[in-house]
Amino acid sequence: MTQTTLPNDFLLRMKALLPDAFDAFCKSYESPAFHGVFLNAPAGSGDASLELLAKSNLTCEDQVPWEQNGYYYHEALPFGKHILHEGGFYYIQEPSAMAPANLLDPRPGERILDLCASPGGKTTQIGVKLQGRGLLVSNEIHPQRAAVLSENVERMGLSNVVVTNAAPDALSARFPLFFDRILVDAPCSGEGMFRKNPEAALQWSMENVQLCRDRQEMILSHADLMLSPGGYLAYSTCTFSGEENEEMILRFLNTHPQYE
Repeated sequence: MTQTTLPNDFLLRMKALLPDAFDAFCKSYESPAFHGVFLNAPAGSGDASLELLAKSNLTCEDQVPWEQNGYYYHEALPFGKHILHEGGFYYIQEPSAMAPANLLDPRPGERILDLCASPGGKTTQIGVKLQGRGLLVSNEIHPQRAAVLSENVERMGLSNVVVTNAAPDALSARFPLFFDRILVDAPCSGEGMFRKNPEAALQWSMENVQLCRDRQEMILSHADLMLSPGGYLAYSTCTFSGEENEEMILRFLNTHPQYE
């Protein structure tokens, strides 16, 4: 992808956001995307898992700094077409996408909600960290994406996960103040996906940024209703838009003084 294929309004916004790093930002689109896998393995068993991958000619590279079970791999290796993938031994996931579930810091025995969960990478991370104890409700509002989520939960062997296909308001009516931790990996304008998926750039518009902002605000309002007192709420996007990130968080904190 080159600078000329990125939306002009997007480039103007990024130039204002990153005045000293704009040229480096544009140049980053010429670099290949990173590839990563999350190992579906108990804590402390990473070495044995890596040995099995190496015996299968699936060699991992460096560990992802923010995720104990996350590793980089070279894109030429057939991680997505291997029997170990079909058997749920690992989940293919961008390294940056491993950060939110790790920051949520789920603990065994807790009740967790992954509110916008498809296709299931973050659900897999949370499920592994729960070590089979507690409850994870993994929700996706779109039926087709919920089916994909359900397939991945089954493939990864997550036994204490319930997959739901519901709108946030329907869930908040059923689970008031219920969850210890909630992850809102919100649907967004997808600016961080342009390098991986150039078609996402063609779908970008300022109108969509505003639409996503309004949807995110609604989702967070219902997440608040489901979080137990003293609980933790993690919010993440894969976009650079201030309206969907810093401004969204500040607005939420200003209207929900019980949070810090």
